[in-house]
Amino acid sequence: MAGFDALEPDAHITRLILEQQIGGVILFRRNVHTPAQVAALCLSLQEINARVSALPLLIALDQEGGMVMRIEQGVTPIPAAMAYQAGSEADCEALSRIGADEMRQLGINMLLAPVLDINNNPANPVIGVRAYGEDADTVVRFGMAAMRGQQSTGMLVTAKHFPGHGDTATDTHYGSACVPHGLARLRAVELRPFAAAIGAGVDAIMTAHVAFPAIEADPALPATLSHAVLTGLLRQEMGYDGVIVSDCLEMAAIADGIGVAAGALATLRAGADLILISHTYERQQAAIAAVAAALADGSLPAERLAEAAARLRALRQRAALADWRARAALPLRLMQADALALAAKVQQAALRTEGDFRPLAPALPVTLITVEVRARSEIDEVASARNRDARSSMLAALQAAGWTVREMAISAEALPDEVAAALAFADGAEQIVVQTYNAMLVEGQRRLLAALPMDRLWVVAGRMPYDLALAPHAQGRLAAYGCRPAALAPVVARLGAAS
Repeated sequence: MAGFDALEPDAHITRLILEQQIGGVILFRRNVHTPAQVAALCLSLQEINARVSALPLLIALDQEGGMVMRIEQGVTPIPAAMAYQAGSEADCEALSRIGADEMRQLGINMLLAPVLDINNNPANPVIGVRAYGEDADTVVRFGMAAMRGQQSTGMLVTAKHFPGHGDTATDTHYGSACVPHGLARLRAVELRPFAAAIGAGVDAIMTAHVAFPAIEADPALPATLSHAVLTGLLRQEMGYDGVIVSDCLEMAAIADGIGVAAGALATLRAGADLILISHTYERQQAAIAAVAAALADGSLPAERLAEAAARLRALRQRAALADWRARAALPLRLMQADALALAAKVQQAALRTEGDFRPLAPALPVTLITVEVRARSEIDEVASARNRDARSSMLAALQAAGWTVREMAISAEALPDEVAAALAFADGAEQIVVQTYNAMLVEGQRRLLAALPMDRLWVVAGRMPYDLALAPHAQGRLAAYGCRPAALAPVVARLGAAS
């Protein structure tokens, strides 16, 4: 499964489909302009694939919700997974069904979701609100509800990141991570949601680039490359016989270690069936060449490759995938009134207020300091020239609610000169609202909060709710599990309400 960088099929992806007959394509924000454009893109990809294969192409994306939404413009806003825990499983299932159905209308047939990691480490920089909760019971309840909703549309779903990426303090996009717990603890906690997903008929399971020394003898070997994890644990002990897909091999935990091409061969040997390389044509071709060479010289058993191919064939032969031509002819029905109402209901229920709360005075001006993501990552989307509405700011909503607002935006890195400028901007202000972004992990944001006057400060946690602990004496502390407009709307309403 490969990715490319264009709004329509370019030479890069066309060659991989026609010449290498890859099994799937992964889309990112770089491939998205409007829903109609995405639908046309997916149709074109399937038409190209139909020239060389009778099997539909897998077209996948990480449409998790919250900040991990590759398609935002023109579709129902789906909250971050952790936002559901204050509501009902029925609402989670229904909204997950809506989100998956909208993706199916566009031609997407595989979700790289749900996330079944347990965010039991608040310092985790990569999972956080992408998890349904901080304990196994909550993740099982809401994760299975999400799966039911998604699969009811015919969507293929992918549980990730096996055996669990929750109790780590490193983002494997940028480095190596390890979960050091013993096997008894792993079975009782990290593995439980995946066992539930297997029992519920999950379509695919994605690996974690995380070391598990209790399972794998080499304490530095990521699960993605471990035969003990993928075959010994997942296949043999847990009885899973579906598709195993690697997380992207261009992440630093693999690319800066064994390397992408060697990693592709290693994950196949370990038991994976579908290799994900999301970005670079040269690395994608090198991985294909490495597998072909290993097959030719016998270092990769033909039986292992045949087994992987058979699983992929079975997935691609699903009846729900074969109707791509008929689906493409139907009009798009997105952002329906009932869907938007349910999304707003879930987001309203998710709003969390900690400690004493005093509303903003309507007659006094508001000084707003917005911490915003300016550098896109696989887990952080930013506003683009094509979608300015994705900017994560309360400015417009506060102004629409009647306040006079002046805003300063700083980067999520909160560099020293930005912090100094923000403090000068807020000096003497009567009401200061700071919207953080994972402040507990960023020293500059922590310094900013500590230096502001608590008797005139309101804090809105723009992603991880743990930021609220950094300002225990603020006049209001609110968490919405996200900072997109749909998540911020109930925050603004609460800031103006006494109860």
